[in-house]
Amino acid sequence: MLGPRDSLDLATLGARLRAGGLRPRQVVDGVLARIAARGDDRVWIHLAPRAALEARTAELERRGPGELPLWGIPFAVKDNIDVAGQPTTAACPEYAYSPAGSSPVVQALLDAGAIAIGKTNLDQFATGLVGTRSPYGACANAFDPRYIAGGSSSGSAVAVAAGLASFALGTDTAGSGRVPAAFNNLVGLKPTKGRLSTRGMVPACRSLDCVSIFALTAEDARAVLGVAGGYDALDPWARRAAAAALPDAIEGCRIGVPRASQLEFFGNREAARLFDAAVAALGRLGARRVEIDFAPFAEAARLLYGGPWVAERYLAIRELFDRRPEALFPVTREIVAGAARYSAADAFAAEYRLQELRRAIAPVWRAIDLLVTPTAGTIYTIAEVNADPVRLNTSLGYYTNCMNLLDLAAIAVPAGFQANGLPFGITLAAPAFADEGLCRLGGAVHRVLVPTMGATGVALPAAGEAQAARAAAGLVRLAVCGAHMSGLPLNHQLTERGGRLVRTCRTAAHYRLYALGGFSPPRPGMVRAEAGGAAIEVEVWALPAEHVGSFVDGVPPPLAIGTVELQDGERVRGFVCEGYAAAGAQDISALGSWRTFVQGGSV
Repeated sequence: MLGPRDSLDLATLGARLRAGGLRPRQVVDGVLARIAARGDDRVWIHLAPRAALEARTAELERRGPGELPLWGIPFAVKDNIDVAGQPTTAACPEYAYSPAGSSPVVQALLDAGAIAIGKTNLDQFATGLVGTRSPYGACANAFDPRYIAGGSSSGSAVAVAAGLASFALGTDTAGSGRVPAAFNNLVGLKPTKGRLSTRGMVPACRSLDCVSIFALTAEDARAVLGVAGGYDALDPWARRAAAAALPDAIEGCRIGVPRASQLEFFGNREAARLFDAAVAALGRLGARRVEIDFAPFAEAARLLYGGPWVAERYLAIRELFDRRPEALFPVTREIVAGAARYSAADAFAAEYRLQELRRAIAPVWRAIDLLVTPTAGTIYTIAEVNADPVRLNTSLGYYTNCMNLLDLAAIAVPAGFQANGLPFGITLAAPAFADEGLCRLGGAVHRVLVPTMGATGVALPAAGEAQAARAAAGLVRLAVCGAHMSGLPLNHQLTERGGRLVRTCRTAAHYRLYALGGFSPPRPGMVRAEAGGAAIEVEVWALPAEHVGSFVDGVPPPLAIGTVELQDGERVRGFVCEGYAAAGAQDISALGSWRTFVQGGSV
């Protein structure tokens, strides 16, 4: 049975399920018992009927875990994302509809064996960072019910923090997938725009919206991203993954921190203390602090609600707003009504200014690897927010509102507790498509700063167990050193199979690299050397396990897939070459990189 304090993190729960010590039906029974014990906590707008859950678990138990990476894992879905058989309300009963099917992201998780427990509460139409703007009631913080849970994905965050789901889907336009994570001691991954399909999602600002992931660990978030991701050709905002490497570890990482005068904690000295402590801890891990000018980031953030992007929120619900404005929650109606004061000329002027800010910020990324900020500078009680809903909400977006406008990826991670027991979090951000690298670094930061997950008090699983979760998610890490690297002719063979770039790094200094003859396009051969080896540049990709066989079948001799040792000691599958092929081939080891060779580098 699933005990009342048993952890739902993927490493722990997945291992129990696959070992046969727990069945999916027992997981669901345990989760439903936990939900019943909490009573009316305003986390859920709709729970899947027990009969439907029983049918789902029976189906999974008949099939067995097989190749299903999320077999028997319970998850929750923010109620602005479609789940077949459950209504979508966006926290507005008058808007509710019954979707014809699940959104592509939800369907990918179901296909991987996960179990959708229900739909969670939110700030109506995902407009807010507080979690109080819902006719279904304010969803309270998992640590202290007097305080806000954060929004708009309030219910999704509390469901994970309280041990009611292993992970949850949220959405993030202005910070809705990060602020609730910080307030509930969770990891909140805001992927690159277009990385997860937004089809089957009620839009807020369609040009900026992201589906986000709440998880107990960064490794869990990464595993869910690996399952739920994939290019959706039917989503006009979808984007194919591109290369965006981050350092392998915090050691040596250049972290950008706003100038002291630009940090805002809105009078919360505890938050200021915790942020200073977090940055100091990163320094002890070997990170190098770089002060940056945060002013252009803050100006971009102000554009989101203080500019014409609010008109997108009106556009998303125009028919309902024009026909029945009284159906909207009062604060939501007030915000959306503000769209009327902007003209098309205002929209262009704001876009021009945003482009100027992007250009002004671009040099920052040559000086830093990561931007590190508080996720939110403070937290408020529900009563405080109800008394001053707009101004306090604006304060919560000081660090988050800019991210999608500037096309950044971000991960919020736990960073400590205030003296009153409320969590505090920091955010790591980097340019688009750095998602996996942010999860890797975010996991390391989480383990240094906070030893527990959510509000459960359960300790983080050991790093080795977290790695097992990645394997359980059905992802195989593959090192490529030649034509399959990003931007080179055969890279499509990885991306078409759902491959995602994890990192760019070098091998251990045990290899020789040769330019082989007889291949079109040209290809290298990497041979392990007993002596005189070099460190060769490689890209490590995560490839869904079900597609590895077809990929390997296309590898021609003398190339093969073997084991490659990386510079940090990790061993992954990767391209190697039979030794005989080196005879007569050009040795390009001194370049250390096939990319350098094909770009005209000479030995």
